[in-house]
Amino acid sequence: MAHKDSKERYGTISKTLHWGMAALLLWQFLSAASRLLFEETAIESFFWPTHKPLGLLLLVLAVIRVTWALVQRHNRPDSVSALAKAGHRLMYLLLLVTPTLALMRQYGSGRSFEPFGIPLFPGFDGEKIDWMMAPASLFHSWLGWILLAMIMGHLFMAFRRHGPSQVPVLSRMWGSRD
Repeated sequence: MAHKDSKERYGTISKTLHWGMAALLLWQFLSAASRLLFEETAIESFFWPTHKPLGLLLLVLAVIRVTWALVQRHNRPDSVSALAKAGHRLMYLLLLVTPTLALMRQYGSGRSFEPFGIPLFPGFDGEKIDWMMAPASLFHSWLGWILLAMIMGHLFMAFRRHGPSQVPVLSRMWGSRD
């Protein structure tokens, strides 16, 4: 079945989650960079409003992706090395932890959150919840940039390993089924 993974390649569901999240992560990093480099410009006002809703969407997709990877764990292509396996696991962890910290900060600040017009949680009056805000204030941005560095390393290694004498990692996630 083409939608499931096999020992030779990833199936349609894995590929769709992988490349869909890659596109959303690219947008997410553009929004973060616009906030950092182009504050109070048209570039920032174009990208930044999408940062929080897309962060939530990425968290939901990451949960789905991790669940699918666990369901398919015996069908998937083997990792090319223990380091590659550890790197993938760390990227999955960062995809879960980074937006979770942001959600904690949003809730702890007392501000409401309505991604895509859907009320996720209301705001509240009173004191902010510092223990919820502090971890995100300390780590959210750093973990996001670490994730970007890991994604760049992931890309580098995928292209480096692509070749006649190497494991065909690109075709496992890019190529069509035979």
